[in-house]
Amino acid sequence: MDNKPVYLTPEGLESLRAELEELVNVRRPALVARLTFAIKQGDLSENADYITAKEEQGFLEGRIQELQMMLRNAVLIDPSKTKPGRVGLGCQVTVLEEDYDEPETYFVVGAAEADPGNGKISNESPLGSALLGHKVGDWVSVTAPAGKIRFRIQKIE
Repeated sequence: MDNKPVYLTPEGLESLRAELEELVNVRRPALVARLTFAIKQGDLSENADYITAKEEQGFLEGRIQELQMMLRNAVLIDPSKTKPGRVGLGCQVTVLEEDYDEPETYFVVGAAEADPGNGKISNESPLGSALLGHKVGDWVSVTAPAGKIRFRIQKIE
């Protein structure tokens, strides 16, 4: 079993708990009912409902196990443990990409909560890991498929 810490904000922890609750108490029982009904239809080798439900059951049980593991290894992000004026988990960081005029703001979170489209980047992502420990005014470089990209840290909250 992987015992790697799963860094989460309080909101992220609650979200994972709610998803697990939904899967265990709503989706699993509904799937069991579908499987029971499909089994009663007879020949399982050609029963599309049964085959589909069994596949869904595999995905569902896998996700339940993944969520349970993440919750067992959950570590709440505590921004107060970050050095003042430095980027750390739980910080909101505004950066300006070199040769661009529009700054971008990101919230540095653990990998389980990352959602770049909504401004949440993982501390394990290339940009997230490059930002960690730096202060306002610092330049950080990130290697991307298009080459190196440089960002200047403008604000840390």
